[in-house]
Amino acid sequence: METPPVESTRERLLNIAEQRFGEGGYEGTSLRAITVAAAANIAAVNYHFGSKEALLRAAVARAMAPVNTERRRRLDQLEASGQPTAEQLIRAFIEPGLDLVLRRGERGAIVARFIGRVAFDPSRRIRELYAAEADPVEARYLAALQQALPRAAPESVAFGYVNMLGLLALHQSQALSRAPGTEDVDDASRLAENLIAFLVAAFDRGLRA
Repeated sequence: METPPVESTRERLLNIAEQRFGEGGYEGTSLRAITVAAAANIAAVNYHFGSKEALLRAAVARAMAPVNTERRRRLDQLEASGQPTAEQLIRAFIEPGLDLVLRRGERGAIVARFIGRVAFDPSRRIRELYAAEADPVEARYLAALQQALPRAAPESVAFGYVNMLGLLALHQSQALSRAPGTEDVDDASRLAENLIAFLVAAFDRGLRA
């Protein structure tokens, strides 16, 4: 039998940080609680990250990387083929976000809970930290949606976009109630299609008037 790879101290700190910040929030989670659970010490945090906030920033960057990468890849592909439609853009945005929870087992649930907690943290500073990782890709999608809906006012598209983010977060949080490993591919696909169809109709009927 192959021996499982041993996690580095840095990986353990990031994994525990995701879990603990997701459960208790930034202010509600002490650095000591993270280091104890990770079998590390404060000096290790300072060595690898520099501070508690820097640890959070690194955890957010790692958690967002797969979603950002896939969303960026899909948008690049769509734009290379011409002017994307609103439906194509919504699909390219929604599917990677749902896949994070519905198709990645226990790890996906932990990461989704962590991202949701940070994104809606009461602290403006923490929300800004999250936005620094999410905004570059999200801003491209918002601009692309505004181009795909030229008859709609920019502020109306922005309003629809914010509600799309909120609806995606809602479905992600509902999916967290499932036991890890019980995800059904058909159910996941059906949820994605229903959500995309609803959003396409909302953008089309609400913003094209």
